[in-house]
Amino acid sequence: MDLLLWRHAEAVDGIPDNTRELTERGLRQAHKVAEWLESRRPKKLRVLVSPTTRTRQTASAFTKDFEVVPALAPGNDIAGILGACGWPDGGGSVLIVGHQPELGRLASLLLSGQEADWTIKKGALWWFSNRVRDDETQTVLRAVMPADLV
Repeated sequence: MDLLLWRHAEAVDGIPDNTRELTERGLRQAHKVAEWLESRRPKKLRVLVSPTTRTRQTASAFTKDFEVVPALAPGNDIAGILGACGWPDGGGSVLIVGHQPELGRLASLLLSGQEADWTIKKGALWWFSNRVRDDETQTVLRAVMPADLV
């Protein structure tokens, strides 16, 4: 299974949090990462998005075919995110467009086996694969693409 974590691009500050929109810079970030991802797009990719405006705008730079998932909203736990995407046994590929600190904590869990406060930059994409080698399940970090390096 492949799991791609994409933190929403830069958004305006303000309240209410759920309706914050992307800045002009954020729109550029989202389109640059979407372009990079499109040329490497896994087959049968499911796109799951937090219900916030900024995550839906980020995902829209890549595709209009995404599913809004309440478990990906800010403040939810990592178990809910893993349940929503089916990691590691769900098969196929899933792109999650979400938030900090949840995505950083999930990346930490996948690579180190425990949650820690890792930071994923705004607009960045982290790509993980799950595989079995010699009867051992392994998580592999395939790519990290910060928006400013695409």
